[in-house]
Amino acid sequence: MYYKLSDYAKKFNVTYRTAWNRYKAGKIDNCFVDETGHVCIKVPELVTTKKAAIYARVSNADRKDNLERQSQRLLNYTISNGYDIVYNIKEIGSGLNDNRPKLIKLLKQNDWDTLIVENKDRLTRFGFNYIETLLNINDKKIIVVNKTEDDKTDLIQDLVSIIYSFSARMYGLRKKKNKEDIIKFLEN
Repeated sequence: MYYKLSDYAKKFNVTYRTAWNRYKAGKIDNCFVDETGHVCIKVPELVTTKKAAIYARVSNADRKDNLERQSQRLLNYTISNGYDIVYNIKEIGSGLNDNRPKLIKLLKQNDWDTLIVENKDRLTRFGFNYIETLLNINDKKIIVVNKTEDDKTDLIQDLVSIIYSFSARMYGLRKKKNKEDIIKFLEN
C-alpha cells in the first residue's frame, strides 16, 4: 500500500509544501517517484488480525429463512472489511429475552475483538448501550451494520416491539389457558 505525498501531508497534519520539503531532505523513508511523477510513500504492512464474532437473530422459527439471509449479509460485510471470523452465531429468540444461551456464551468468550450485528435490535431491544459500554471496557467493540440516523425511528421501533412482545405473551397465555380448558373438558 502506498500514500501519495498529499495523503502523507493530511495524515501528519502538515502542509503539502512541508511534506515536499521533508521528501527533498530525505526525511521520509521508503519514498519513490512513480511513472506519473507522483511521490509515493510505501506504508509498512501491519500484521494485525481483526477477529470478529457475527451475531444474527430472529424472533421465531417462522423467520428462519430470514436468519440465514441476515447471517449471509453479515458474513459478506465481515469478509469485505478484512475481519477474521471467529464465530458466526445464529439464534432464534426474542430481543427482550435476556437469557439467550448462544449470546451469553459468545459474550463470555475472549478470543474475538469485534461483535458485528445487522441492527441494534438484533442484539437486544433494550440496554444496547450497557452492552456496548461493558464490551468497550474489555477492549472490544460492536459494529452495527445498518445504523438508523433518526432517534425517533428507534423509539417508535422500540415501542412497537414492546407492544408486540406483551401482546404475544398475553395471547400466548390465553391460548395456553384455552388449551388447558379443552384438555380438561375432553378428559371429563
